[in-house]
Amino acid sequence: MASDRLRRQIAWEAARLICYHEESEYFRARWKAALRVAGASVRPGDLPGSREIQEEVIRLERSLERDSAETHQPRGPNGHFHQDRFRLYQTLLVPLEMVRESPRSHPEGDVLYHSLQVFELARQEIPYDEEFLLAALLHDVGKAIDPKQHVEAALVALDGSITPRTVWLIEHHLEALALHEGRLGARCLRRLESSEDFAELVLLADCDRRGRTKGVQVPDVVDALAYLRQLGEMCGE
Repeated sequence: MASDRLRRQIAWEAARLICYHEESEYFRARWKAALRVAGASVRPGDLPGSREIQEEVIRLERSLERDSAETHQPRGPNGHFHQDRFRLYQTLLVPLEMVRESPRSHPEGDVLYHSLQVFELARQEIPYDEEFLLAALLHDVGKAIDPKQHVEAALVALDGSITPRTVWLIEHHLEALALHEGRLGARCLRRLESSEDFAELVLLADCDRRGRTKGVQVPDVVDALAYLRQLGEMCGE
């Protein structure tokens, strides 16, 4: 079997595993698909990369969306198919790789790397809280839209695709950072403390502060979103 053809077949099978929720992470889907398609004789050079699998996932999701539309299957609460929410997140996250900030406050490099660090730290703290993890992953997406008003830009871009709790966490994460740095006024602190999500907000700011390290391992965007998608399914989305 030609190598290119084998890679495409493995990529397609991996995409099928992900779209039908048999696997949530690209690494496991890739190897399971390889064993199904080529057996134990598969070589590392025959394995598709995450980008190749992602392209097949997009093709398959479009096909599923067309089928859903034709059979009038129900959509999500905002009138969109559930897949579209994660596609929006990916569209907003990917440009962050080109956004760099002051090396003094962000020595880790680009904003995408920072965001993935914050997500991974948050997952280590509360691995089952999708709303909190989404806030960790998406809190800086506005920096690729309007760096001066990035929180407002993020909330406009995410409007209708995140819950009010995730909105609140993103909206106030800069105030929580100010609290960590001793710069938050007493009145603002009382207002934040009145929320039942105050503890998670403080934890988000802590992850934000710690997610600024060079050379640490993080998941890629696709795997992070796959994890969140699985959480949504487990919660009955």
